[in-house]
Amino acid sequence: MKKNFTTVLNIVLVLAVAVLFYLHFAADKTDTSSMVSSKSVPSGNFRIAYFEGDSIQAQFEYFKEIQNELQAKAQANSKQLGELKGIFNTKVQDFQKVAQALSQAEQASKQQELMQMERAFQGKEKMMSDEFQDEQFKKLQDVKKKIEDYLKQYNKDKGYAFIFNSSPDLMYLKDSLYDITPDVVRGLNALYKKKK
Repeated sequence: MKKNFTTVLNIVLVLAVAVLFYLHFAADKTDTSSMVSSKSVPSGNFRIAYFEGDSIQAQFEYFKEIQNELQAKAQANSKQLGELKGIFNTKVQDFQKVAQALSQAEQASKQQELMQMERAFQGKEKMMSDEFQDEQFKKLQDVKKKIEDYLKQYNKDKGYAFIFNSSPDLMYLKDSLYDITPDVVRGLNALYKKKK
């Protein structure tokens, strides 16, 4: 008896799912045809838009400025560390040239000095790397906040439920009908020029 009840329940559930499936997709056919023909973003309770993140990186003037600042800082850090490493390498080479002529105590003293110099270099390298990463994080967070603030303003009269940053790793299908990238780039650059 229990087996019969389970079988009947499964049949009822399958029929219910089939009816819901039919109703859902029958209603969507009319909505889809009106979307395609009208070429306007459909209205309704649930609206989604996206923007191309790489376009923002390439066209938002403030973002490009931040990238240039960070690149200049990375190059300056690299140059400074290169100079320090050059000094250290010169000292190592000088030591190797005269090591044979030095006593064991002098060799040990020089090796100790070189090890301290190497540790100081590694400490400086780590400090500069940490500072750079911290500065990079803060500046990119500032860019992100500017984009978020702009999108809040932009969305006041648009009524989107979600606005996504399109990424090839996350998006498998996107309809260009919902692409707001040109609006976002234009608006961000206009705000940036006002604040300059």
